[in-house]
Amino acid sequence: MATTIHVDIVSAESEIYSGEATMVHAPAELGEVGIAPRHTPLVTRLIPGDVRVKTESGEEEIIYVSGGILEVQPYVVTVLSDSAARAHDLDEAAVEEARRKAAERISQQQDEYDYARARAELAEAAAQLQTIRKLRRQRS
Repeated sequence: MATTIHVDIVSAESEIYSGEATMVHAPAELGEVGIAPRHTPLVTRLIPGDVRVKTESGEEEIIYVSGGILEVQPYVVTVLSDSAARAHDLDEAAVEEARRKAAERISQQQDEYDYARARAELAEAAAQLQTIRKLRRQRS
């Protein structure tokens, strides 16, 4: 019986992570999913948030994804995202500034398109900040 599952996390720009894991957690559209080796096949949409990969050595890799698709096979997990970054590569000051600007645009509510776009940007910034905070708690 396999005790690991292969994980590939890729964005439009590059491969972010590829390796073996004992557990994967991802922000699915209907709630967080946990994936262990030999998981039932699954395809679902992801929302902005963090994918946590527990490696064979027991360490946890935290990777921010802007959303995307999660495909699970019994021995392979694939995450396809428009953008993704390792949590330690996120710039907290830049993310906080993006969150502030999105909140400001929401308060102005010029038209429906701008409002929807600003809400999406705000959700993405909030998810990035949450990912940064999880990494900070993990390190302490």
